[in-house]
Amino acid sequence: MAELTVDLVYGTALLEAARDTGTEKEILEEGFQVLDIIEREQELGAFINYPAISAEEKKVVLKNIFEGEICRELMNFLCILVDKRRAASFGRIMKVYKNLIEKEEGVSYGTVYSVVKLSEDRLAQLEEQTSKLLRENVKLENEIDPTLIAGVKILIEGKIIDASFKKRFEEMASQLKSN
Repeated sequence: MAELTVDLVYGTALLEAARDTGTEKEILEEGFQVLDIIEREQELGAFINYPAISAEEKKVVLKNIFEGEICRELMNFLCILVDKRRAASFGRIMKVYKNLIEKEEGVSYGTVYSVVKLSEDRLAQLEEQTSKLLRENVKLENEIDPTLIAGVKILIEGKIIDASFKKRFEEMASQLKSN
C-alpha cells in the first residue's frame, strides 16, 4: 500500500514538473524508452538498484547514457529517484504518470478477469462495449482467474460488471435457498 502512495506522489510530481515546462508527452515517451532500456539491459538495472553503489556513481552512469538523449526534466527526475533511493520504483511511477495523463484525457482503466487469456480482438470488443455502457473511454488489462469457471468479470474504478458463470451459479443457489 505504501508503494502505491509513493508511486502516486512521484508520478504526480513528475506530471506537475512536465506541465510547468510543457513536456508531458515528451516525458511520457522518453520515460518508457528509458524504462525499456533499463529492463532490457539487466546489468544497468542491477547497477542502479544496488545499494552499495553511491548515488553519485549511479548519476554519473545515468548521465553518460541518457544526457542529451532525453529531456532535462526527465534526467533531473531520474537523479532525484537515485538520491531518494526510489530508482527501483521508476517503472511503477511511469505507469502512474501515464494513467494520470490519460485520466485527464477521459480514459478510465480497469481489469477484465477471465479463465483464459483473451485475444486482442476480444479485449478490444470488451473495451468498446464497456465504454458504451459506462459512457467513458475504457482501457482494460486482462488477468487470469480460473475460479470464474467461464465468462468474465470487469472491475473499473470501483465498478464491477460480473458476467461470470460463478456469479450465475451463486445467484441460482441463492434463489434455490430462498424458495
